[in-house]
Amino acid sequence: MGTKIKIDPVTRLEGHLKIEVEVDSNNKVINAHSTGNMFRGFEKILVGKDPRDAIHITQRICGLCPVSHSIAAVKAVEDSFGFKPSFNAMLLRNLILGGNYLSDHILQFYHLSLLDYVKGPQASPWTPGYDADYRFNETESAALINNYIKALHIRRKAHEMTAIFSGKIPHVMSIAPGGVTQRLNSTNISKFKNYLVEIKNFIDNEYMSDLNLIANKYSDYYNIGKGCGNLLTYGVFDIDTNGNTLFKSGIYKNGSYSSIDISKIKEYVKHSWYSDDSGNKHPNSGKTEPNYGKNGAYSWLKSPRYNNEVYEVGPLARMFMNKEYTRGISVMDRHMARGLESKKIVAEMINWLNSLSTGSSYTQLNVPYSGTGVGLTEAPRGALGHWMNFSNKKLNSYQIITPTCWNVSPRDDFGQMGALEQALVGVTIKDISQPIELLRIVHSFDPCTGCSIHIMDPERNVKAKFVVSTPNPKGVI
Repeated sequence: MGTKIKIDPVTRLEGHLKIEVEVDSNNKVINAHSTGNMFRGFEKILVGKDPRDAIHITQRICGLCPVSHSIAAVKAVEDSFGFKPSFNAMLLRNLILGGNYLSDHILQFYHLSLLDYVKGPQASPWTPGYDADYRFNETESAALINNYIKALHIRRKAHEMTAIFSGKIPHVMSIAPGGVTQRLNSTNISKFKNYLVEIKNFIDNEYMSDLNLIANKYSDYYNIGKGCGNLLTYGVFDIDTNGNTLFKSGIYKNGSYSSIDISKIKEYVKHSWYSDDSGNKHPNSGKTEPNYGKNGAYSWLKSPRYNNEVYEVGPLARMFMNKEYTRGISVMDRHMARGLESKKIVAEMINWLNSLSTGSSYTQLNVPYSGTGVGLTEAPRGALGHWMNFSNKKLNSYQIITPTCWNVSPRDDFGQMGALEQALVGVTIKDISQPIELLRIVHSFDPCTGCSIHIMDPERNVKAKFVVSTPNPKGVI
């Protein structure tokens, strides 16, 4: 048996994630486990609710990508109603969702990943931390940290921009079955555009320049962290009323592209803390019954699989599917695809904004007695799906598969590691007391376990006992 390395919690991501790997005598990772440390109960919370409530309740799953949940939920509701929103409403939703994407991608690069490559100021909250494999001189590091600070202001402006059409952010208010309730006028369109131009300048100049600088200094990371090699995307940003999207849907496997068949999706729970009858199910008939302490389980994340195989989701999958970035699958490829996607989205947002018509983009809808709906979209981190059915105007079931469940899942019923676990295997760690290589791989996936896991029990009747290991003494940041 080799040496075990555990990072618990992994910081600079949303939620609580534990990574444990085993290395051989050469410090090469030969085994890996990723653990989501808390239970999400939103599927159970939604049962008995008005189906329209899902648009607002599911946004509370995550403060980083609430818009994506609102889009998935409203698509599921409108699917069950048999309704398609107007082209103007689609453009408005794209602009709201796009604003969230830009904010999130800037966050991921500067505030969640940059400190894996650049030594931060020797002051709180940047200390204590690792001091390994930093390749920039003081001048370069200072310039990158200055943009780290500037990115905080740009993210704030992205939020302010998004709130013009969404009412507020996070947890938007204007997306509803029937369209978008915010009424447009020349003033709020002009205000949105002023923000967008400033954000575009930051992405085109600082973000892409800094990203290319890191890619050049750490070019070896184009050969680290490949993982399963399969990519999946549902498609996102509607560009017409016929179902076409800016980023196409599909799967990539063994160098070949093909269309996606969502009937081939199943969730497995052999190594997840759920009852056995919660697994081996398509989300249409899914079940979420917790069973903490189950023998052989080690995570609260389920294991989604497509055609019983492991797939990675995210910006790299979207850019691959569009054939706009196909260099490879690795740590650095994920970062490059995310940056290039940001450039594409911000440019398209200007076109969408110029195509808007003023006035109402909303149609009042009545709730049918019963219905079944599916809402597929893409969060910044990847494929997001909501499945619902209701009768007597109340939800009977609601199932959600988040991007991080695709990427950070535990082993499935067939013993296959999740995408992140596979990406960790094979990397050599230079200093096992400072396993910076592991953090670089983890952060390249941009995990959001807050988007995968939650628990709320006002009666405090939770029987599960959560044990959190002592974090690395250096306080990994």
